[in-house]
Amino acid sequence: MHPFTFTTVKTVISESGSSARLGEIAAGLGITRALIVTDPGIVKFGLLEPALASLQAANIPVTIYSDVVADPPEAKVLDSLQLARDAGIDGVIGLGGGSSMDVAKVIALLTKSAQTLPEVYGVGNAKGTRLPLIQVPTTAGTGSEVTPIAIITTGETTKTGIVSPLLYADVALLDADLTLGLPPAVTAATGIDAMVHAIEAYTSKIRKNPYSDVLAREALRLLAANLVTVVEDGQNREARQAVLFGAMLAGQAFANAPVAAVHALAYPLGGHYHISHGLSNSLVLPAVLRFNLPAAAPLYAELMTVLEPEAEGTEPELARAFVESMTAQIAAVGLPVRLRDLNVPEADLPMLARDAMAQQRLLVNNPRTVSEADALAIYQEVY
Repeated sequence: MHPFTFTTVKTVISESGSSARLGEIAAGLGITRALIVTDPGIVKFGLLEPALASLQAANIPVTIYSDVVADPPEAKVLDSLQLARDAGIDGVIGLGGGSSMDVAKVIALLTKSAQTLPEVYGVGNAKGTRLPLIQVPTTAGTGSEVTPIAIITTGETTKTGIVSPLLYADVALLDADLTLGLPPAVTAATGIDAMVHAIEAYTSKIRKNPYSDVLAREALRLLAANLVTVVEDGQNREARQAVLFGAMLAGQAFANAPVAAVHALAYPLGGHYHISHGLSNSLVLPAVLRFNLPAAAPLYAELMTVLEPEAEGTEPELARAFVESMTAQIAAVGLPVRLRDLNVPEADLPMLARDAMAQQRLLVNNPRTVSEADALAIYQEVY
């Protein structure tokens, strides 16, 4: 066994209704003035109420920043940072999707730091310590609650990552009750996103390891077994909790064995056309899997036995069956499968390929080397 290092959050709480214990959890971390980072939809649908009631019962005053948007721009991060400093907060709670949790990470870091936002961009540039941080996902997809990564939109179409162990939360709290009202399309896209995390972690070229492999396989099993159920019946609490837990396992896996070409080709779609991250991943996933087959067939064959333990065939047959199964999974949850259906101009495909090649931080993890011509061919295949 080759040497490896595995890191994750200190505490995971997986329990329906557990957001009603947030005050007790925050007090246990020494938080006396909390900032909740969330988005307008969470406030509108009343999903903050159990958390707010619990924090109030624990005598913890709360400041709410609820202006987070998808692909959060620097301006939103700086606005929330100023609010946190003005309120004198000493703990941060990210409650929402990946964007809210990413912003929460940055606020927990920079509220206690002399560094500026541009100084912490990149890998390992964040220094010092951060405020206590609790992450509460309301979608089952990004895995942001257990990753040391925050993605910020830094220009019209560009995104930049902050990667540091300092961004690992103290507590990840998984409460399926917060996902019961999630629309089917969002449930589907975030669920496929989580499956991509598991697949890419399992095939990651550089830091794949036995620990991440176990998590990725179990994540894929849970997600594949429950995703169609929660898309068709969003009130199924047991299936919702299983998908939420699977998404977290996938997050732990890819935090240690990083994602690759699917994400690299998905990012430009989000940057240019504001296609959601999960849907962007779903659009390019089947074509990237087919592209990777010559290099990843043994691993894809293993993953096929996760989806169907009784599956039989040669290694190449099982690998092809895995690609077909994932393609069928996307169809089963009703997601769009063509770029043209989302008004992506065909003339933009070469530009998308060039932008994808800028994601070398991700592409180096892919089991097969991706050239600009390869990226263009993948976009053309899914157009």
